Amino acid sequence: MKTAAQQPKFYQTMKFRRNLKHSIILFFLIAGSIALLTPLWWMISMSLKSPEEIAQFPPTFIPEKFHFSNYIEAWSTGPFTRWALNSVFLAVVGTIGSVFVNSLVAYGFAKLKFKGRNFWFVVVLATMLLPGFVTMVPQYMLFSKLGWINTYLPLLVPSFLGSAFFIFLLRQFMMTIPNEFIEAAVMDGAGHLKIWWHIMLPLTKPALITVAIFAFNGSWNDLLGPLLYLNEEHLYTIQLGLQTFKGSVQTQWNYLMAMSVMILLPTVLIFFLFQKFFIEGSNISSGTKG
Repeated sequence: MKTAAQQPKFYQTMKFRRNLKHSIILFFLIAGSIALLTPLWWMISMSLKSPEEIAQFPPTFIPEKFHFSNYIEAWSTGPFTRWALNSVFLAVVGTIGSVFVNSLVAYGFAKLKFKGRNFWFVVVLATMLLPGFVTMVPQYMLFSKLGWINTYLPLLVPSFLGSAFFIFLLRQFMMTIPNEFIEAAVMDGAGHLKIWWHIMLPLTKPALITVAIFAFNGSWNDLLGPLLYLNEEHLYTIQLGLQTFKGSVQTQWNYLMAMSVMILLPTVLIFFLFQKFFIEGSNISSGTKG
């Protein structure tokens, strides 16, 4: 066997280029990770500092003394337990509505043949071109006329009316599922609702979990919606509760960051628990797996 010195220069050059390429990729991955994790670390660091240390200049990246009591004190400054339960209720109900309604509409566009199917699908996709700020005022006026202001209905009902992005994602995933499954079910006397429930939903589980993660994160982190439609404090969500730490004169940064860290934990935990399904659901060519 030839030693490295005896190998032709061509192979040595190829090996050097390959190692250099891997080193460059690794460098940019590490640099990108540091750039993304630095704000997170800064938030955690501030949540463990005292107000005096936060005001120091130059700032310290590692607290001189860790004040874990900030988390308990921040939670006890207001009815955060009630606000957290409100947020959980809105996120769970909204996620359930998004998953079932969007999957049903996506099934119709993916597997049912009707006149104008492609045209209406394009119309649905075209709604994504409308920014939310364009529809904000007429939507508020509509909900006001219905008497839904200061209730959870404006935050929940839209979840049961479909989302163009979720419909597109699920429809593309369902398109990869062979039609033979549906034809066999039809021959056995199954209707479309039964096919959707017993065949399409189990086969599209990764895509459904992906939609559920997006819907949950969107509802959990929503600030503008509750800010517009909720007026009474007992209806507030946990995102609105964060605003109590912001005063006109002074902001309690240690409490604000402590609560921000606690609010971030559920979304991070959900992603790590279901990241396998999230990655598979984002791959529209894996519809027949699982």
